[in-house]
Amino acid sequence: MIRFKLGEMIEKKQFADGRRISISEIATATGLNRMTLSKILNQKGYGTGTETIDRLCSYFDCKVEDLMEHLPDEGEAPAESHT
Repeated sequence: MIRFKLGEMIEKKQFADGRRISISEIATATGLNRMTLSKILNQKGYGTGTETIDRLCSYFDCKVEDLMEHLPDEGEAPAESHT
């Protein structure tokens, strides 16, 4: 499962900027729908497209791996490393 770390990114930006940042502000700045952002933030396992991820990475000035991570599904064995 992919887990979005949007909440963590908002907290980091709020700390860095020294002010509260709302979902509405992010929606306006990125051109993304508020409902989409709310689902990413609150709905476990929500899926979204690469354009949304790209816009969020641009807004937070971060890498994809800063915004999301892969978690094994319950009962799934960890993948073998090929490096």
